[in-house]
Amino acid sequence: MSRNDMTASPKPRHDPIVLARLVGQLGDRETISKRCAALGEVFAEFLPDVFAGEFGFEIAVSYAGYEVGRYGQLISGLGGAMAIADCELRSWSNQYAIVCDSPFIVTLVENMLGAVSDSIEEPEPRPLSRIELDVAAMVVSRISGVLKTAVGGGAGYEPLAGPAYNVEGRRTPENGTEETFAAMVQMSVGIGPVLSNFYLVVPQSALLKSTIAAPKPANEIKTPREWSEHLSEQVRRSKVTLQAHIRLESQTLDTISRLQAGDIIPFHDTGDVRVDVSANGNKLYVCEFGRSGARYTVRVKDTYGSEDELLQHIVG
Repeated sequence: MSRNDMTASPKPRHDPIVLARLVGQLGDRETISKRCAALGEVFAEFLPDVFAGEFGFEIAVSYAGYEVGRYGQLISGLGGAMAIADCELRSWSNQYAIVCDSPFIVTLVENMLGAVSDSIEEPEPRPLSRIELDVAAMVVSRISGVLKTAVGGGAGYEPLAGPAYNVEGRRTPENGTEETFAAMVQMSVGIGPVLSNFYLVVPQSALLKSTIAAPKPANEIKTPREWSEHLSEQVRRSKVTLQAHIRLESQTLDTISRLQAGDIIPFHDTGDVRVDVSANGNKLYVCEFGRSGARYTVRVKDTYGSEDELLQHIVG
């Protein structure tokens, strides 16, 4: 027997792509495309209501496509001027990232400070401030909440989201997770005239094991009458700010322009002073002005309609 015959033959090497497919870490493009589109549809359907409830103004969300690649490459390929948060959801995926374009977050902050959407120009991409990163963290939390519901995973666990930070400060982990086969879901976000994006980067292994579905409504679809009754019940339980309007004695513009601190303007009524009480711009009660102890008050004398009519006025 020759020396060559005695030399052990090297073990065959497996193709890493084939191996990844066999163990469920890499899917075919058609399957991944369908899973990403399904996630995009759920985000587009539910995030506008979530954002509106959180921020108090309308935000449009729509699916804008997907990409596949290595986890780290997908994130680095987005460039800079973005906020990123590293997240996980136990029993579904121990890593996923949510990345938000800076114009999206900057516009959110401007609207929260009282700016009018239509008057805002699209901001230039830039690193975000500490306050803006705090808002980005709120956005990530809401996106993660919808994601958890969509994938039906987590076995009751809540998503764990790390703090949002500027993507320029991201450090490459040394645990090999950057090489994980991943997919990136891109979502377009519109706030007034400003159109921006956010991205979900997730391992394909998590997508492949997920059955993605929109949450089912808790109740059957209500008829218009049922919705009216439902809204009326909400109004009954809601706190409403009341406003009292008292008519003052007419004055000339010359007199009004000369008024100084301490000057007195009489009420228009010489007897019981009529007061109109309204809420949300709708008149509710006719009252008279008075006083109880140390506090000024109004006493209800009449209404501008029945109880149901008053509720309808507020409901609109």
